[in-house]
Amino acid sequence: MTSSSRSSHRLLLENAQQVVLVCAHGERFLTGSALRSLAVLEGASLVVGTDGLIKAVGPADVIQRQFFGETFEERIDCSGKCVLPGLVDAHTHPVWAGERVHEFAMKLAGASYMDIHQAGGGINFTVEHTRQASEEDLFCSFQQRLQCMMRTGTTLVECKSGYGLNLETELKMLRVIERARRELHLTLSATYCGAHSVPKGKTALEAAEDIISHHLPRLKELIKKGELHVDNIDVFCEKGVFDLDTTRKILESGKKLGLQINFHGDELHPMKAAELGAELGAQAISHLEEVSDEGIAAMAAARCSAVLLPTTAYMLRLRQPRARKMLDEGVIVALGSDFNPNAYCFSMPMVMHLACVNMRLSMPEALAAATINAAYALGKSHTHGSLEAGKQGDAIIINASRWEHLIYQFGAHHELIDYVIVKGKVIYKK
Repeated sequence: MTSSSRSSHRLLLENAQQVVLVCAHGERFLTGSALRSLAVLEGASLVVGTDGLIKAVGPADVIQRQFFGETFEERIDCSGKCVLPGLVDAHTHPVWAGERVHEFAMKLAGASYMDIHQAGGGINFTVEHTRQASEEDLFCSFQQRLQCMMRTGTTLVECKSGYGLNLETELKMLRVIERARRELHLTLSATYCGAHSVPKGKTALEAAEDIISHHLPRLKELIKKGELHVDNIDVFCEKGVFDLDTTRKILESGKKLGLQINFHGDELHPMKAAELGAELGAQAISHLEEVSDEGIAAMAAARCSAVLLPTTAYMLRLRQPRARKMLDEGVIVALGSDFNPNAYCFSMPMVMHLACVNMRLSMPEALAAATINAAYALGKSHTHGSLEAGKQGDAIIINASRWEHLIYQFGAHHELIDYVIVKGKVIYKK
């Protein structure tokens, strides 16, 4: 074979101690007994093509024979190391100005989330600062936060607006997300979250009316023109914020636009949000600390995923969501960092660790929840969330002989992660 006729590929990861596929048969999500033993290959290699998609993954000797004499833009010897899918963060609020470290002190002194919210802090504080910030400043801080997430192994991130609450600022936030989507390496799933809170001077009904009559039609125009790319619609369905009826109206209007329903529900009070989401065909519902038994059953039946947020329950000292019951009932359980000024955590390895300790997930359940099931929550599990031929070549390489070290070594992801790879290109090397 002459060198000119040889196939060229982007990347070869060879001789890994373990390659964690997560799925091996094209599953779109994992539930029940499938979570007990994830697909893992020992002594394996992986090839990513020039199109950024995985061409092959299998035993090292088989891959070596299959690709003998072919060239690679980059080869990485993974001897003694583990290769895992890039992690997926299914819930973040990463575009904002005005930090809230002072509120952390208030919480530690005993103030509740709603105490701070009603005193003009919380979301309201961030909204004021985000409205005043320039688009360029918001982009710069957002870019830095995405870099931090990427260094902890995240390659697909859900990103919400929701600190504008008026049309002008919500669009400013969505433009920042759109620019990052075009210019940066990570894959982003954009969520319009104009119903994150009721803006000052409006009732919840007036806010909902503004969203349905003004925000969503304008979004529709910008999406149609190709200026914005928005995937999901979110509402904070909560006592004193948006009630069940108002939530329904906003979510139904978003669904008509072709947006996936992916919203905050049953966090601080039981609202029957899970039942509503299941009925509306929601892709995902986040939080669920106060979900009912009926809500859990409805979500399992509707294949609506539960995005659990261990950092939030931990930092706000809330009751933990009933993850074990959800798993036992066949709910598709996913994880998110809930990165925001109120829960400042970038790291999905730390989120997985907290999920194991505080929510009683096993390590395989936690990894599936931060890969294939988190990708499912974003409607992207056909392209992301596992290391299978035909999927996007997003992977992390950790310097450990067993993949579980990524969860077991609490807070040690910076030491463990040697490489982060997106579409077969190394975007971070320790």
